[in-house]
Amino acid sequence: MTKDKESTVRSFHFVFIITFIVGTIIQFSDESEFTVDMSNIGLTQVPKGLPPKTKVLDMSQNYVSELHLSDISFLSRLKVLRLSHNRLQCLDISIFKFNQDLEYLDLSHNLLKKISCHPITNLKHLDLSFNDFDVLPICKEFGNLTQLKFLGLSATKLKQLDLLPIAHLHLSCILLDLEDYYVKVSETESLQILNTETLHLVFHPNNFFSVQANISVNIRCLQLTNIKLNNDNCQVLIDFLSELTRGPTLLNLTLNHVETPWKCLVTVFQFLWPRPVEYLNIYNLTIVHRIDREDFTYYETALKALKVEGITNKVFLFSQTALYRVFSEMNIMMLTISDTSLIHMLCPQATSPFKFLNFTQNVFTDSIFQKCSTLVNLETLILQKNELKDLFKVGLMTKNMPSLEILDVSWNSLEYDKHNRNCTWARSLVVLNLSSNILTDSVFRCLPPRIKVLDLHNNRIRSIPKDVTSLEALQELNLAVNSLAHLPGCDTFSSLSVLTIDYNAISLPSAHFFQSCRKIQSIQAGSNPFHCTCELREFIQSVDQVSSGVVEGWPDSYKCDYPESYKGTLLKDFHMSPLSCNPALLIVTIGVTGLVFAVIVTALCIYFDLPWYLRMMCQWTQTRRRARNTPLHELRRTIHFHAFISYSEHDSAWVKNELVPYLEKEDIRICLHERNFVPGKSIVENIINCIEKSYKSIFVLSPNFIQSEWCHYELYFAHHNLFHEGSNNLILILLEPIPQNSIPCKYHKLRALMTQRTYLEWPKEKSKHGLFWANIRAAFNVNLILITENNDVKT
Repeated sequence: MTKDKESTVRSFHFVFIITFIVGTIIQFSDESEFTVDMSNIGLTQVPKGLPPKTKVLDMSQNYVSELHLSDISFLSRLKVLRLSHNRLQCLDISIFKFNQDLEYLDLSHNLLKKISCHPITNLKHLDLSFNDFDVLPICKEFGNLTQLKFLGLSATKLKQLDLLPIAHLHLSCILLDLEDYYVKVSETESLQILNTETLHLVFHPNNFFSVQANISVNIRCLQLTNIKLNNDNCQVLIDFLSELTRGPTLLNLTLNHVETPWKCLVTVFQFLWPRPVEYLNIYNLTIVHRIDREDFTYYETALKALKVEGITNKVFLFSQTALYRVFSEMNIMMLTISDTSLIHMLCPQATSPFKFLNFTQNVFTDSIFQKCSTLVNLETLILQKNELKDLFKVGLMTKNMPSLEILDVSWNSLEYDKHNRNCTWARSLVVLNLSSNILTDSVFRCLPPRIKVLDLHNNRIRSIPKDVTSLEALQELNLAVNSLAHLPGCDTFSSLSVLTIDYNAISLPSAHFFQSCRKIQSIQAGSNPFHCTCELREFIQSVDQVSSGVVEGWPDSYKCDYPESYKGTLLKDFHMSPLSCNPALLIVTIGVTGLVFAVIVTALCIYFDLPWYLRMMCQWTQTRRRARNTPLHELRRTIHFHAFISYSEHDSAWVKNELVPYLEKEDIRICLHERNFVPGKSIVENIINCIEKSYKSIFVLSPNFIQSEWCHYELYFAHHNLFHEGSNNLILILLEPIPQNSIPCKYHKLRALMTQRTYLEWPKEKSKHGLFWANIRAAFNVNLILITENNDVKT
């Protein structure tokens, strides 16, 4: 074999193989751990120690030259074996007799010259193509492969009955490698192929087409790969196709990797035009030599669609009209010419039957189809990846296309100058793709009024103008990958049901969107820089209220972008308290709380007579301030009295007739308010001074006492002095019983003193008076140095 033997299997063969492999592998995806990949690692033989449970074994692109029974017999579960691109020269298929589950066997691109056959009942895919067989490697055992769907073969010679052993099998595809096929010019061979849907013939990539064989087929699809033509052998291809296209069943013809002069290509078109072929596909077409005007008769044809993808034009000087006219005048429904260097396409001279035109990835400009009035039947026009720049002219192009429903002008450089006149569009247009252009907000002033599906993704749109013309028929709108900051309302798009607006600049989507767009069935707004603040809470709540599935990608595509503390958090997991998000509610809450607190404090103040205590503290503070202003030598405290007596005026008779006479008889010096208060000083100041100058304070308690506010003052200051001086200077005399419930709440200190301290109770019986006075004397059983009014010392 020549070095060209290793050339790549061409596109349709490749697509079929990959499809089958993927379909097979998917069945075992849940057991992917049983897949062993040893491809392209320099193996010269099958390695030892393969896992016995292996189901998929790939040893392609190595240097394996022999395959023995012991290499794979223990792999009883093996289903897929790839040994392509190795150096196998002979093979005994009986080595697979223990691999009864084997379904896929690829032995292509080896050096096989002969094989020994053995039936493998479950085999579905057998590829023996691109080997060194002289004749087709078919043996009678192949007739038992009842599940076989794909068969790849190689041969240098053909015999009519070579495929007879498998004639009864219903195959999906036969791949026939004829790269090394050769017969003398005067000889013609025959081959009959039955019961296959697709026949794929691969010829030598560098040799001019010279196959002279009568191949009788009953197929639906024919693929020819590597066709190299010139004006001399063009008829050879025509003759070869004559037999293949003779029957009425061939509907799809595909030519891969074609190199031909323009004249020969037109000849092939002319030959196929009256044939039953309905779909003609040409991939990777190279035009050589020259391009001249060729006469073409457009017979009535069964051809529905012509697809030409990938044209390389090696002719630099030629008549553009000669090239374009052949295609523009075709009387077919669908024409695709993509991935070429065509800069223009002519308008048909007469009313055209074209319903579908696809000119993707060319170099068309705004002049395409301007003032073209013959495309009245055109329904779909695709002009992706061209050099269109003016949206106004694109609309004008459609003006004379009354049947146009779908227009795709994505991946161009379209702009719209809002100062232009109003745009004109075909009234029938319902689907418009303007994605991947450089359109701005003004595009909404240049849209077809009856458009239903509009794709504007990947443009430069920042907002939707409020005064935009109403698009009441619009149902689907794609605004992804723009710079929109807000969700659009549906005042303009009253019929909108599908909205795609992800990858924009939306930070705070409106919670009223779903109220405005009541017909919405699907919205995709993920992957936006959402600001997780209080304003976003309502939108999240509104999402929770709509039907499941309406918000596409929720919740995984909806994440916080700001603030940093929430970045990456799913919107559904973002929560803020209603109080922190509602200033009015916060103010009311603070106000109510403050008011309640004020009411409680006021009630407590009233209950505990706090104003009275505040006044007392004020008086005490003022007295202390005056004391601080007194010279230091005057601050030294001296005791002038043994006791200060506090009593109610209603109890003065007992005090003056009983208590005072007895105490003074015992040389106890008494301080009384009526004789010892200093005129000119305030009553409170006099009380404080008398208490401070007295060793003890005697309180005569009775129901009358608790009714006297001044008595309460005296008790308060005496009790305060108790803690201030750290002494036990209170003597309580209970003159008359005082019921606990009769003491007002504001006199809680009196309540506390009567509960905590021992008091002397004045007995009514005279026999007990002696004990009472004895207790009084005991309270003063201490020698004190008293200062008289004239500063005389008295003990």
